[in-house]
Amino acid sequence: MKIHVASKNNVKIEAVSETIIQYPMLFVGSRVTGVKVRSNVPEQPKTLEETVQGAVNRAKAAFPGSDFSFGIESGLMHVPCTKTGKMDFCACAIYDGKEIHLGLSCAFEYPKKVTQMIHLPGMNASKAFYELGLTRKKRIGSEEGAIGILTNGRLTRKDYTKQSIMMALIHLENSSLY
Repeated sequence: MKIHVASKNNVKIEAVSETIIQYPMLFVGSRVTGVKVRSNVPEQPKTLEETVQGAVNRAKAAFPGSDFSFGIESGLMHVPCTKTGKMDFCACAIYDGKEIHLGLSCAFEYPKKVTQMIHLPGMNASKAFYELGLTRKKRIGSEEGAIGILTNGRLTRKDYTKQSIMMALIHLENSSLY
């Protein structure tokens, strides 16, 4: 069975590889490959709609030549009663050639200055964290992620990506209910 992850980001590829091991009834003998595709949403999605659409677009674009494709996108969504009005989350869209199976991760709030910077042209979370001196790494999205920095490594980008994957897999594992 061929599985495409709609990214060359090792965090996303490893998250899918490590998660599907827990689902041998669905993915026995699977081979996971990262595929570079476009999300067709802004580099830093700033709404729930943009983030989910990015995951769906990635999954569909990566599907050719696979049995399943996984599109993973992190972004912001509006959340009332938060300090900044926004929280970051991860969306996973699994495409089987017919249907999208969607899952979301936990959500967390960026520091106020990061959220403000993200709304500047050409700015994303990695750049904001770097420019504010919150990390010395320029590409935290390919490593521990903002969540890893803010939790001091207790929860990493890979961990919260796995959450979104498991939530999307609920549909496949319980297909008779969906």
